[in-house]
Amino acid sequence: MRVVLQRVQEASVRIDGQVKAAINKGLLLLLGVEAADTVEDIDWLCNKIVGLRIFSDNDGKMNLSVKDVEGDIIVVSQFTLHANIKKGTRPSFIKAAKPDKAIPMYEQFVEQIQKVLGKAVGTGQFGADMQVSLTNDGPVTIIIDSKQRAF
Repeated sequence: MRVVLQRVQEASVRIDGQVKAAINKGLLLLLGVEAADTVEDIDWLCNKIVGLRIFSDNDGKMNLSVKDVEGDIIVVSQFTLHANIKKGTRPSFIKAAKPDKAIPMYEQFVEQIQKVLGKAVGTGQFGADMQVSLTNDGPVTIIIDSKQRAF
């Protein structure tokens, strides 16, 4: 699994002109599911994301997690995170999971991050044409790939 994590002052997802999810302070997660991903990837990523100390404390140092600051999270599926652009000019998405695997993995990820965070999170809609808006805070943007973790 690959996640682009952005610390935000605010973020929202619109589908067909309607707001599907909106948050203030928190994290916007763009999640790409790979065909080789497992439940272990979900567990590791959710714990890593919720525990990341990327919010400022009273001294302006990044020492607080999203949970510490009582921030919110939006999770948006994005298969294009697994684009391979090594050959030619048209991206290949061969590593991205097909919907029959990706949808249940995405749903499990959302359930697990809610469990770890201790509250509901906002979501996009798998496969929909979404408009994602955000005000990146910092800016802080981190890319996390569960296949690159230390075991």
